[in-house]
Amino acid sequence: MEARMNVFGNPTAGKLMKHFVSAGKAVSDTPLPAATQELVKIRASQINGCGFCLDMHTKEAAAAGETSTRLNLLATWREATVFTDAERAALELTEQGTRIADAAGGVPDEVWANAAKHYDEDQLIALVSLIALINAFNRMNVMLQMPAGDYQPGQFA
Repeated sequence: MEARMNVFGNPTAGKLMKHFVSAGKAVSDTPLPAATQELVKIRASQINGCGFCLDMHTKEAAAAGETSTRLNLLATWREATVFTDAERAALELTEQGTRIADAAGGVPDEVWANAAKHYDEDQLIALVSLIALINAFNRMNVMLQMPAGDYQPGQFA
């Protein structure tokens, strides 16, 4: 598969990506646990069918010490026993926020309340921002048909 355009060689894309990456850095510097951040990025990318982001974030998570069991069970997190209650709340918020168009009322109050039981306000805004940001990256990569498989951990550090 070949991308529809070379975003790494396009000056306009470079300017835009600089801001997206800065937003991602702001989120990564919050007190939201790093493992939760990677799980959220992977789960949203699974839902959106973004191979480029799945390739990147599964490899980054594994390089950071995430287990293959948790990575392999992430798509079925409701049935898996390897996720904490806080991670489950983040994953539910991720799914609801990613599939926002599927729910007439947006994210249900009970999903928000469950996340708020596990995360303080700084962590919640980081979580919401991360969900929005990874969805933006997913949509761009899917539309551009960015190929997956060659990512190396730390490649964009």
